[in-house]
Amino acid sequence: MSVLRDDVLAWIRNCGEVISQNSSYLTELDAAIGDADHGANMERGFKAVVAKLPELGDKDIGTIFKTVGMTLLSTVGGAGGPLYATFFLQAGMKTTGKMELTLPDWAETLEASLNGVIMRGKAEPGDKTMVDALIPAVNSLKDSAAKNEPFHDALDHATEAAREGMLATIPWVARKGRASYLGERSAGHQDPGATSTYLLLKTAADTWKDA
Repeated sequence: MSVLRDDVLAWIRNCGEVISQNSSYLTELDAAIGDADHGANMERGFKAVVAKLPELGDKDIGTIFKTVGMTLLSTVGGAGGPLYATFFLQAGMKTTGKMELTLPDWAETLEASLNGVIMRGKAEPGDKTMVDALIPAVNSLKDSAAKNEPFHDALDHATEAAREGMLATIPWVARKGRASYLGERSAGHQDPGATSTYLLLKTAADTWKDA
């Protein structure tokens, strides 16, 4: 099984819907430990992304991801803009010229995105950021690829790993971003960045399960 260019476009389109549906939830999470704007920022960014999809129908996957990244960079405010832009720009560099992705391709792409986000945000595991959902997802995908698991099973396992990583942020004290200003008061709250990351990965699994 491979994910084709049109499947990637469908994922991005569905991400726009999922982020919009969860905008208030993400903002509610951010209100507890941040600036209460993560949901609104992400919704604005993905609306702009979805508006550009019609012009990307004949492009390669790398170009699609790069366009998503540049659009998010120019439309998403706060810390999330540069981080999610980096996520997709690194994915675009890894998939330049590709018209389909195998499981090893996707694992390598997501790992490149993770490394870019870590470099941009200087976050480490346990800092209570989007990295805490990404790392277990990437590790799960790499493990699935090594075992030659079916793509749809690998996506499900990675999604569950991201969910567990997201939930793990709840008791932690934030060490990065606006939430870190709260110190001990940041404990007991789920990180909004880890949550939006989980939502994007879950949307990929849901979209590509029949690819």
